[in-house]
Formats: sequence, C-alpha cells, structure tokens
Amino acid sequence: MTAVSAPAISSGMWTYYPDLLAQPVPRYTSYPTAAEFGDRVGAADADAALRGVSGDVSLYVHIPFCEQICWYCGCNTSAANRRQRLASYLDSLHREIALAGVRLDGRIAARRIAFGGGSPNAIAPTDFVRLVDALTLHVSLDDPLWSIEIDPRTLTAEWAQVLGWVGVSHASMGVQTFAPHLQAAIGRVQDDALIASGTEMLRGAGVTSLNFDLMYGLPGQTLTDLETTLRRTVELGADRIALFGYAHVPHLIPRQRRIDATNLPDQATRFAMAQFGYDLLVSEGYVPVGFDHFAKPGDPLARAATGGTLRRNFQGFTDDQAPVLIGLGASAISSMPGVIWQNEKNAGRYRMLLSQDRLPAAGGLIRSADDQRRGAVIEGLLCRGEARLDADLVSEVLVRLLPFVDRELATLDNGTLRLLPEALPYARTIAALFDPYRQDSARRFSSAV
Repeated sequence: MTAVSAPAISSGMWTYYPDLLAQPVPRYTSYPTAAEFGDRVGAADADAALRGVSGDVSLYVHIPFCEQICWYCGCNTSAANRRQRLASYLDSLHREIALAGVRLDGRIAARRIAFGGGSPNAIAPTDFVRLVDALTLHVSLDDPLWSIEIDPRTLTAEWAQVLGWVGVSHASMGVQTFAPHLQAAIGRVQDDALIASGTEMLRGAGVTSLNFDLMYGLPGQTLTDLETTLRRTVELGADRIALFGYAHVPHLIPRQRRIDATNLPDQATRFAMAQFGYDLLVSEGYVPVGFDHFAKPGDPLARAATGGTLRRNFQGFTDDQAPVLIGLGASAISSMPGVIWQNEKNAGRYRMLLSQDRLPAAGGLIRSADDQRRGAVIEGLLCRGEARLDADLVSEVLVRLLPFVDRELATLDNGTLRLLPEALPYARTIAALFDPYRQDSARRFSSAV
C-alpha cells in the first residue's frame, strides 16, 4: 500500500509535509499525558504510593509565583505581589515536605532536586534556604544534584550567593528572545545586559550546566531575529538550549489573548525556523537532543543522548535515570511506573488541604501494563529514535505509519521501528500513533513543530 503524497517543501535536511503535521500532538513528557488525568486518583493513592517507594528518586519543588506574568506562559503561576499569600503558600509547602517525608521514611535516596515554577527566584533567597533545610531534614538526600529555573529579571547578587552556598550546579534561564520588539510583543522585556549579567552571576555561583529557554514562532519574528538570538546565546556560552515553538492556545491560556495572533508565522514558516535553528546550533558544535533541544558535547545531557541513556519526564529530556519523580507544591506532578498524580492546582485549595494535614493529590491515573508498554515505545522513539514493537502494535498502527515509511522518514524491520534523521520534526507525530487516547480526542495540543 502506498500513501498519497502531499505537496512537499524541502528545507535543508528536512522536508516539510504539511499533511503529516496537521494534527496538534502532545509533547509526551508522560504517557498517558496529563490530558487523561481524572479524579479516580487522589490522596489515598498518593499515600500508598509514597509508602511503597524505595531506592533512587528525584524531587521537583514547584513555586507558582513570578514577579511579572509573561503573556505567552502556560505555567501554573500568579504574581508574587501579595506577600501574605506567598508566605502562606510556603508554609503549606513546608508542611507537604514533612508529610511526604514521613511516608518515605528513609527508604529512598533523593539524588536530584529541581526547583521550578513560575520562578523560584520570585521568593526571597532566605525562603529558598529554608526549603533546602526542610528537604534536608525530612527527606533522605544522597549528595543530590540541585537545579533551578531562573528569571533573569529578578536574579540578584544575594540570590547568586545562596545558589553557590547550596551547591546548585544546573540552572535554566528564561530568555525566549533577545529582540526587543519581540519581547514587547510577548510581555517579556529584559535587555541583553540583564541576561548577560545573569549568566555571569550564575557562572560565578558555580553553575556548570546552564540552559537558555528560547522560542520561535513568535508574532512578527523573522529568521534574522532568530539568528541574532541564537548567535548571542552561543556567544554567552549556554551549555544547553531548549528551542521551543510558541504554542498559541488562548482558549486554554487566557493571558495569551494579549498577543497579536494576526502576526503569528504560519506552519511552513515555523518549520523553516525550526530547521534553521537546528542547522545553526549543530554547526556551532551543539549535540541535538530530540529536534528542539541542544547541548554542548561535554554536558551530561549530550552524553546521555549520544550514549543511548536519554530519558523523558515532566521536566522534558533528561539524563536522570531514577524511575520515580515526586512533585511537591501546587500543581506539581508525581510519576511512578504504576501511577501518576497531580497536586491540587489552585493554591488556595492546596493550602486548605495541607492545613488539614491531607496530601494535596487531586487527580491522576493508574498506569496499566498496556500504558507502560506504550509509554516505553513513545519514550524510545523520542529519546533514541527507535522502539521495538509487539505484533499487535504493528497491526494497529501500520496503515497510519505507511505515509512516514513511504516518504523515507521511518523504517519498520522485523518489529523494530526506526526514525531516520529526516524524521526529527515528525517524531512526536509518529509517537502519537501509539497513543489511543489521541485517536478520538477533541482536546487541543500544541503544533508538532
């Protein structure tokens, strides 16, 4: 059987097939995705799961506050302008750390601790130190790797000093773009000097792996804008680069209504931007991790990508091998092989639950054996470019897979599905073929490119 070919546009190594990218798909930081979470999983499930955990785990601590709210952002965050609300949230977070610690009861070894948001540096440096102390007191740490997300607009010398004292070695800075007119268009104004100063402070604090979050597909953005941002990022020496396509979904994220949708680039232009960014960064010596992440050859993420040990979890691509991720804070997600749950998203209800000494789990799902099997296929395709398929999965997806095979984007040989280099921008779309939740779902996701 041969698929009917659609008009194609060649751009360097990649060819743009609009029909193959027509359907929005998840980013697959989990499988099943958060879109499938339901209320059948709650506090009792979280309690049992935490009491059953042993061995290596990673922790994620969510700070849902920012000094300024960016219009494009889809994170669960609010303005940190009401100090009493922020203080009450931190009190509740301390309580959750203590409750989780009792249930983990010294059986685990926390080897990685990540702070995200929002912007963790929206809180005071002393409050950050208190959280570190609480984790040290209540959770069994094993010389963990500390990482943090940083807003350069609120990074101070005091914050840098505290990061050095804690031993934070990995940081991710929200840059998005260096172009002033694009910063104004998305509500994220921060000049070059501010980002350069932040980079210098983080390096001085001992950060050895520094990521820049960048975006393409912004309103009014040109290839020249993108090139300028990428070259400045390289010049500043970012160890990792995440080059995301902006997802405009104002029906899901009301703050995005402030962005001029009439000036957004079309799908073909977005594809060209992704290709341009990929080519430029690879030519500068970065190792591609997936199709929209990059790392310097000596960075642990690059070594995981080239060594076949790359993983994917709610923090994206990672070299973290721990099978368990425990999320702390409002909306934080915990993931274990058999269960995923999410904490209460609303900060007020989160505080209320913890005031009653109740775990704040408020939804999730039980991962069936079939879910785990399909999740392994999806992770294999996204992280290693190949996956071994059981016969029933081959039969299930074969007809929908043929357009990718016929266009020489993938091969299927004796049950092993391999993605060819030209298939990088189609990886999520191919992975979605193994997701039955997507086949009849009316939910909306971001563009595949």
